[in-house]
Amino acid sequence: MTEIRDLLSFKLHRAANLLSRGAELRYRREFGVSLWEWRTIAFLGRSGEPMSLVKLAQAANIDKGQMSRVVAGLTRRGMVLREAHPADGRGVSLTLSKAGQRVYRGLIRAAAERDRLMRSCLSASEARVFEKALNKIASEAGALIHVEKQLK
Repeated sequence: MTEIRDLLSFKLHRAANLLSRGAELRYRREFGVSLWEWRTIAFLGRSGEPMSLVKLAQAANIDKGQMSRVVAGLTRRGMVLREAHPADGRGVSLTLSKAGQRVYRGLIRAAAERDRLMRSCLSASEARVFEKALNKIASEAGALIHVEKQLK
């Protein structure tokens, strides 16, 4: 009989949680930001263009309400600038402030360093196989979601 610990989804979730917890500990220590704040800053910094709250929430894969709270905290701390959306008076346009851009650059350097350290436990061939396997699993997971939606 299969146990939960044997399931691929459990093993991937466990590894992802360990990666996230380690990242959050470092980013809180060095930059004073939570994992959701780091992701928000990373998406805003990556685009370099103003983003709506809805697009930012979609990019970060979190609920719009949660993203609103994260953005509110970053705005209070002076890292995110919030302006009325030029085309939609009800919407907001979000960008990083100068302070947010500085934090973004530091966070990206730290994230790249963590990524290199994490990948260093794999040989070059293992890294290629791992990337290919992750892409295949993500593709299959997307296909299964599509099937489930059709069965509603």
